[in-house]
Amino acid sequence: MDQHTITIISFGHFGKDFLEKIAEVVKEEFLCSVNIKESRIDLSELYDPARRQYDGNKLLKAVDAMAAPESIKTLGLFNVDLFIPILTYIFGQAFLGGNSGIASTYRLKNELYGIKQNEELLHDRFRKVCIHELGHTFGLIHCHTPDCVMRSGTYVEDIDQKNHRLCIRCRNILKESRVNLKM
Repeated sequence: MDQHTITIISFGHFGKDFLEKIAEVVKEEFLCSVNIKESRIDLSELYDPARRQYDGNKLLKAVDAMAAPESIKTLGLFNVDLFIPILTYIFGQAFLGGNSGIASTYRLKNELYGIKQNEELLHDRFRKVCIHELGHTFGLIHCHTPDCVMRSGTYVEDIDQKNHRLCIRCRNILKESRVNLKM
């Protein structure tokens, strides 16, 4: 296992530039190399017709089963509406201290809220969700620092208000976890 590599797996239609921008910010925040891969997954088994959404728990397990063995962490990127049973929707999810996470652009798009499309804002929101979910894989829990990327985000407005970086406290916890992983 390469302890310095995070693999991002694209499960959807994302532009190459969009994925490269996400990879670059992940590389900067976690000080790891980043591999980008594309894959396919049969989402039909994960679709809940009553909710008209995809089960985030099942999707996370599916991505975890596909986790890149050469990487320390794997993040699956989607463009579908995700839920978990206790929440109406989620932007992403990860195994706390685990190897995998997922993130979706679906609920981050302005168009869903009746606002004009804005690709730059979509990218900004998505990079925050990606870093947040990867933070969970490194053992970081939700933070109470207002602008920390690890602050919980229930609504898209919450994501807009926070930074795409870890606060000092979370960064120190991450450094300690990396020492424990011998990175």
